[in-house]
Amino acid sequence: MPSLLSLIATTALVCGALASPAASDTSSFHPVSGLNVAAKSARKLYFGTATNSEQWNDTTYFNILKNNAEFGQVTPANVMKWFATEPEEGVFTFQDGDIIANFTEKTGKLLRGHNCVWHNQLPDWLENGTFSPSQLAFIVSRHCFNLVSHYKGHVWDVINEALNDDGTFRSDIFFNTLNTTYIPLALYAARAADPKAKLYINDFNIEGIGAKSTALKNLIKWLKSENVPIDGVGLQSHFEVGGVPPTLQQNMEEFVALGLEVAITELDIRFTSLPPDAAGIAQQKKDYETVVAACNAVEKCVGVTVWDFTDKYSWIPGTFPGQGDACPWTDTFVKKPAYEGIIEGFQTHGH
Repeated sequence: MPSLLSLIATTALVCGALASPAASDTSSFHPVSGLNVAAKSARKLYFGTATNSEQWNDTTYFNILKNNAEFGQVTPANVMKWFATEPEEGVFTFQDGDIIANFTEKTGKLLRGHNCVWHNQLPDWLENGTFSPSQLAFIVSRHCFNLVSHYKGHVWDVINEALNDDGTFRSDIFFNTLNTTYIPLALYAARAADPKAKLYINDFNIEGIGAKSTALKNLIKWLKSENVPIDGVGLQSHFEVGGVPPTLQQNMEEFVALGLEVAITELDIRFTSLPPDAAGIAQQKKDYETVVAACNAVEKCVGVTVWDFTDKYSWIPGTFPGQGDACPWTDTFVKKPAYEGIIEGFQTHGH
């Protein structure tokens, strides 16, 4: 039974949450106490972040990460990719992935598996190997089955970045050897490994209506017509400040109309020149609010994940030199106006 003290504490928390602020206090009053709390208050499953466990020695970072009021979901940024999980052909290593999976289990957070099949970060034996179609088909199926089987009960980005911006299929070892058949092969293997997993196709530049998102919708229609298991589309959402597509919500609704759920999976909104000015900071806040509000308005947009939450560990400067400041926290862990933009996005009138 709960102790009297815990009941008193819980009652105080509930009463505090229900108390209405005085009109003069509204500018400083925060009716929710974290991004994940705000997401759940909006009837979303989570607000989450990508992470790398080597960052956890940074105690300030780790204390924010483990706080379930802020983050109810985690995506391993690297350690479940092919190079880390099958570094030698047929030899599977899950130790690094298990660190993050065990952390999510211990803290009660949701885990997003990322990812099964991607053209990048492949081990040398695969990237530089020569395989017949039947050999590579077996390799793809075995990898997806073993990976998803080891991490059962989760959402998986099974196919990552299969399309070019013009809507054609990306030329890589998988497409060049197997044409489009590698996509259903991977999805079938993932479903066989875990009948309850949510299976996603994840990509960038599909957030607005255009050639690439249309091509992905056509791919989804084909997969559905062939009874290939597919549950969702992940919209990565790596944006520039001022560059959120105006058709984001409509586009998500069109994916949902195909019988899918959707998620914002890798959100960050970067400045293309630094340092940002006051107008830019205000625009970034508005952009974060716009993205979150779009998800909030689509019932089957299940949640939002940022691609790490602090500029200290953002991937942007290493990939786009001279750009950055893309995350909701600064590199010294100060919440930016973007943080409030996320809260306000979840507080807009939803579905």
